[in-house]
Amino acid sequence: MPITLICLDADDTLWHNETFFRVTQERFADMLSPYADRDAIDARLAAVESRNLSLYGYGAKGFTLSMIETAIDMSDGAVPASVVAEILAAGRAMLNHPVEPLPGVEPALEALAARGRLVLVTKGHLFHQESKLAASGLGPLFSGVEIVSDKTAETYARVFARYGTDPGASVMAGNSVRSDVLPAIEAGGFAALIPYGLVWAHEAAEPPHDHPRFRELATLSELAAWIDSLD
Repeated sequence: MPITLICLDADDTLWHNETFFRVTQERFADMLSPYADRDAIDARLAAVESRNLSLYGYGAKGFTLSMIETAIDMSDGAVPASVVAEILAAGRAMLNHPVEPLPGVEPALEALAARGRLVLVTKGHLFHQESKLAASGLGPLFSGVEIVSDKTAETYARVFARYGTDPGASVMAGNSVRSDVLPAIEAGGFAALIPYGLVWAHEAAEPPHDHPRFRELATLSELAAWIDSLD
């Protein structure tokens, strides 16, 4: 059957995101250099952030809280208030960073919008994700926006049903194998991986290259042609 619903990830698919997290994490490691080396700091922060996902969810706010917790832990409570203030400033900088679509994204979305309804499916803080979409200027191209706490097969099944589309007529595209590919396929849809140069360890997984409903694409601009081949 023809593809009628095209779901798209936001961060690192439509605009940069992980780059800002990495820059902030390097800055954070410099702040804590009196207490531990970079590898130890990175490992502790990764553990704390992973543990906190069920409490804070995804996004810059939860990341900022995890940095503060890590600083307290690694300094045995000795981290000065000035460093905590600097961590908060780094978190605000992430939230206020300008949003600029990746090269070729806007014409790619226009081509996709001519082939089916576009729905943004993204994790993160509701207000921040809505703000980024508004700042990107891409909002009018989407028929719907779904900001979810996590991306599971059940999440995609609900999205497909909400827009009245059979899973076999749906496709999800994004940069994360764990969040954008595997659960969408499990829900019965098609999935396209559009790799980004940096991958958060929590999102890493092996692509299902042999699956008939999966395709790895070089850029978002190739998605329309793949959808045409499915039709």
